[in-house]
Amino acid sequence: MKRAKLVLTFLFGAVMIFAGVSHFLKPAMFFPFIPDFLPQAAINYLAGIAEIAVGIGIFIPRFRSLAALGIFVMMLVFLPLHVIDVFKENPAIGSHQVALIRLPIQFVLIAWAWFIYKK
Repeated sequence: MKRAKLVLTFLFGAVMIFAGVSHFLKPAMFFPFIPDFLPQAAINYLAGIAEIAVGIGIFIPRFRSLAALGIFVMMLVFLPLHVIDVFKENPAIGSHQVALIRLPIQFVLIAWAWFIYKK
């Protein structure tokens, strides 16, 4: 079980780093998720930096617990954006079907981060 948890932990770290880098490589992909009244570019790049930081933190045993907690909080913060997306006329993620599939995935990511965080 300990080895499986470590593999899942490193996998999540890699996913977070990939997602964070994506904020810099394809920023326009993330803009539709960010409310118009917020500075979209700044929020996008800050989210990317945060995702890269917690992704790297997962690989460092000393920071792993804090990084997992950071991922958990970020996934909770992102949750309302995915809920709102389900009800948009034109979901940012592409279609209503994809938005409905993406929403439960957010809960899986929240649970995954909590699994890594808890001792």
